Amino acid sequence: MDISIDFMRRVADAAAAETLPRFRSRGAVANKEAGGFDPVTEADREAERVIRALISAEYPDHGILGEEHGSENISSRHVWVIDPIDGTRAFISGLPVWGTLVGFTVDGDAVAGLMSQPFTGELFYANASGSHYEGPGGPRKLATRRTTELSKATLFTTTPALFKGEARTRYDQFEKQVQLARYGTDCYAFAMVAAGSVDIVADPGLKPYDIVALIPIIEKAGGIVTTFDGGPAEKGGDILAAATPELHAAAMAALRG
Repeated sequence: MDISIDFMRRVADAAAAETLPRFRSRGAVANKEAGGFDPVTEADREAERVIRALISAEYPDHGILGEEHGSENISSRHVWVIDPIDGTRAFISGLPVWGTLVGFTVDGDAVAGLMSQPFTGELFYANASGSHYEGPGGPRKLATRRTTELSKATLFTTTPALFKGEARTRYDQFEKQVQLARYGTDCYAFAMVAAGSVDIVADPGLKPYDIVALIPIIEKAGGIVTTFDGGPAEKGGDILAAATPELHAAAMAALRG
C-alpha cells in the first residue's frame, strides 16, 4: 500500500503545532537515563501523542512503535515508527536541526517516511512516487550527489565520541580520507544526503525510530542505507548512509578497517 503526501502533510502539521510553540521557550527538560543524559520534553511527548492519534484514526489496524509512548500491535504487517523530535539535544539548545520522523514499514521494510523541520518550513518525504522536498525554494524531487570517492566526500557523524575503542581508531582513519567532516545535526544530516548536500553519514548506536523514516527518503533519492556491515537498517544499530553504491562500499570498507 502507498501513503499519500496529503496524510504526511497532516502528520507534519499536527506535530508542528505541538513542537513549534515550545521551541526556544525554555520549557522543562526531563532526563530519561540514569547515570547519563537522555533528554525528553513536553514537546516530544505531545507531538508523538497527536501523531499516534492521526495514524490510529486513519489506519486502525496498523501497528505503532514510538520513542516516547512505546509500541502497540507491532505484529501487524504494517507498522509506523515515530521519533517526535529527533535531535532533542538540539531542540533544547535552540538549534533548528532537529526534526520529526515518521516512517512506515511493510513486513519490516521501510517503504515511506517523512522528516519535518517546521522552524525552517521544510518537509522531506518519500512514498511510492519517489523522494521529495517541500520548503524554501519550492518543491522538487530529491537526488543524491554522484560522489564515488572518499577524497571528494563530505562526511557527517553526531560525534566521534560515540565510536568506542578500536572503532574510534578506525573512524579517525576514515575521517582522514574524506574531503570534509562535520559533526552533529542528527536527522538533518541524513536528509542532506538525500538532498545532495552531504555524501556520507556514519552514526553508531541508532534505534529504529532514529532511522526508519529516513531510509526511503535516501534510497528513493538514489542513496544507500545499511548497518556498518551491510545489513538492513530498519532495526537500527551502527548506521551508514551514502550517496552512491561506490561510496557506500568504500566507506564500509574504511569503517571495517
